[in-house]
Amino acid sequence: MSERSIKRGSASRPGDAESWIKANDALPRRMEDAPAFTARLTIDVTLALRGRIKVAAFQRGITVADMLRELLAREFPPTPESRHERQ
Repeated sequence: MSERSIKRGSASRPGDAESWIKANDALPRRMEDAPAFTARLTIDVTLALRGRIKVAAFQRGITVADMLRELLAREFPPTPESRHERQ
C-alpha cells in the first residue's frame, strides 16, 4: 500500500490586513520579468453576470481579463501613498 501524502493547508494570514495584502508581492528576480509579473484575483459572480461580462468583452473585441483590468484601474487609480507600489 502506498502512504497518503500529508495535505498541507494554505498559508496562514498575517495579523494585519496590510501585511496580508502584500504577502505575495515578491518582486521579480530580473528586470526583464517585471512586465509579465502579475497577481491573480479570484471573485465569485453569478452565472448571469459572468455571461454579461463575457458578451461585453466579445463585443468590444478584447479579452475579459483585459476589460476587467482596465475597469479596475479606472475604479482604483493610484493614490499618492501608493505611487511607490508596483502597478
